[in-house]
Amino acid sequence: MARVVVGLSGGVDSSVAAHLLVEQGHDVIGLFMRNWVDDSVILDEDCPWIEDSNDALLVAEKLNIPFQVVDMSADYKTRIVDYMFAEYQSGRTPNPDVLCNREVKFDLFLQEALKLGASHVATGHYVQKTLSDDGVYHLNAGADLNKDQSYFLCQLNQDQLKHALFPIGDMQKSEVRALAKSLDLVTADKKDSQGLCFIGKVRLPDFLQQQLEVKQGDIVEIAPDWQGFNVTAIGQKWSLSPEDGKVVGQHQGAHFFTIGQRKGLLVGGKAEPLFVIATDTTRNVIYVGQGESHPGLLRKGLRIDGKDIHWVEPDKALALGEERSILLRFRYRQPLFKATMLIDKQGMQITFNEPQKAVAAGQFAAWYDKNTLIGSGVIHG
Repeated sequence: MARVVVGLSGGVDSSVAAHLLVEQGHDVIGLFMRNWVDDSVILDEDCPWIEDSNDALLVAEKLNIPFQVVDMSADYKTRIVDYMFAEYQSGRTPNPDVLCNREVKFDLFLQEALKLGASHVATGHYVQKTLSDDGVYHLNAGADLNKDQSYFLCQLNQDQLKHALFPIGDMQKSEVRALAKSLDLVTADKKDSQGLCFIGKVRLPDFLQQQLEVKQGDIVEIAPDWQGFNVTAIGQKWSLSPEDGKVVGQHQGAHFFTIGQRKGLLVGGKAEPLFVIATDTTRNVIYVGQGESHPGLLRKGLRIDGKDIHWVEPDKALALGEERSILLRFRYRQPLFKATMLIDKQGMQITFNEPQKAVAAGQFAAWYDKNTLIGSGVIHG
């Protein structure tokens, strides 16, 4: 059997993944990625990297496999953290977890695994990989559709998939926890991580304020009957100005907010909750509207620049002028919805069958054929 390096994160999913590989007879090595060195922005009630690495070590000892910590903090800062700061600074909403998988887990981490003589890296993702007769690797949704994590892997390519294993992809989360308990693994009852990739749950404003300026500005509420809203507009920002609404509060920096955000506005006394419908980092203004059905939140489509189109399965790529019906999501756990893609000279236009809320530039849109992920791209607008 093959030598496999498992990315042990200190969580239950990667722990069970490692166990399954040992049971299958593989030569398994456990590696923990140290991606962050500043614990000042990590919430105390969640495990920082030191506790996570200790749990990963205990799992490795229980499974009787070699274990080591690899320090990737310098590359992580360059490839992920700097990207995050730049995107927020420009008023876009990044997705560091997608980039972490493309740039760290299945690139830098994969390189470390190959140096150790491994043929594959394995993670605890809830996804399934298959290989068709024509030699194409397919990335399919996990058997537990409530935990399906294919979206986070939407930027992987065929070579990365060739070296990837997802041992728990055909299991339900409840089965994973039950197996971990039966093995008496220290991670069996550990709650799922909700933070940045291999960092932990962070105070995002504190994290961003390490480099982004705190600067007070206005929160402007826009009425739903504002004439500039056009749900059918694709790839355009609302041309809002402070004169189009009413100042209802103050914020500490427009670059700290994203489209569709509700928490952190600290404005009360409204009939319905306020949601961010637009940000202007140049004038440092946040525009908000009441309720999830506010027309400022709704869009009928999105655009992706040509340079940002990525095909997980290159043989599914469309030529100029081609059109295809797809299933789409642009957020993790968002139910797949029907849309149509069209390739033009500038890139790709995706039109939704039904309007969707909170389309944020900088996020990744991922498109599917049934439950198989075939491509993705960075949302331009």
